[in-house]
Amino acid sequence: MRLLALAIGAAGLLLWPWAAPRYFVFLASLIVVNAIVAIGLNLLSGYTNQLSFGHAGFLAVGAYTAAIVATRSPGAPVVVATLAFGFVVVEAILNLDGLTRGNDGLRVPAARLGPWALATDTARYYLVLVVGAVMMWAAGNLARTRTGRALLALRESEVAAQASGIHVARYKTLAFAISALYTGVAGGLFAFVVGFLSPDAFDVFLSVDFVAMIILGGLGSVPGSVAGAAVLTVLNDSLAGFQNYRPLIFGAILIASMLFMPGGIASAVRRLRTRWAGHPPMAPDSRRGLE
Repeated sequence: MRLLALAIGAAGLLLWPWAAPRYFVFLASLIVVNAIVAIGLNLLSGYTNQLSFGHAGFLAVGAYTAAIVATRSPGAPVVVATLAFGFVVVEAILNLDGLTRGNDGLRVPAARLGPWALATDTARYYLVLVVGAVMMWAAGNLARTRTGRALLALRESEVAAQASGIHVARYKTLAFAISALYTGVAGGLFAFVVGFLSPDAFDVFLSVDFVAMIILGGLGSVPGSVAGAAVLTVLNDSLAGFQNYRPLIFGAILIASMLFMPGGIASAVRRLRTRWAGHPPMAPDSRRGLE
C-alpha cells in the first residue's frame, strides 16, 4: 500500500505541469524550494536542538551567487547562524551594488544545463523537483551514516555524547554547515524560479517563516518539513493582499500548533495511522532520525 501511494504521488508530481495552470506550476516550484530550506533547518534543529533565525541570509547568498554566475558566465551550468547574520547579508547586498545592483534588483538569466536553457516554468519545475528529491533522500539517509549517528547522540544527551568521545562543538558546527548548504542550494534554485532578486525578498520575516515551517511540519521529520513548507507557502501566497497581518496570522498558527498539535503535522499523521491500524498510540521514539 505504501509503495502504491508513493507511486501515485510520484506520478502526480511528474504530471503536475501538464495538468495545472502555469502559476500553480511556479507555486509548486516555490514549495519545493522552501521544502529544501525547511529540511536543512530541520537537520539543524531536529538533531542538535538549535534554531537559526538567519537562514534567509543563506538563501540570499545562494540566490545571488547563482544569479551573478549566470549573469557573468552565461554558458555556466546551473549553480547548484544567527539573526544578525540575516541582517549582515542584506546590508552586503545593498552595499555591493556593483555585483548585486542593490535596491534596483538583479534580473536572473535562465538556468542552463549544457546547451539547454531552462526558460519555461515546466523546465524549472522539473529541475527543482529533481534537486529536491535528491536533497530529501540525502537527509532521510543521514541517520545511517557515522555523522548522523553522532548527531543523534547529541540530540539525546550532549553530556553522554561527549563522554562517548563525540566532539560536541565540531558536530554542532557540521550540522550548521549542512543546514546552510541545503539553504544555499535552495537559494540558487529560488533565483532561477523567480527570475528577479531584490534585498527586500530576504528580510528577517522570511527566516521566521522557515522556523514556522519546521515547527508546523514537525521537528525531526523530512516529510513534516515538506508538509510545513507546502502549507505555509500556499498560505503566504493566499495572504498576498494582507502582508501587514502575516506575522499575526503566522504567530497564531504557531501557537495553535504547539497547543493542539505539539508534534506538528508529522506527529498527527503518525497518530492517525496508528489508530487506523488498530494499535494503541505510541510515544515518539527519540532514537529515530529524521523520518
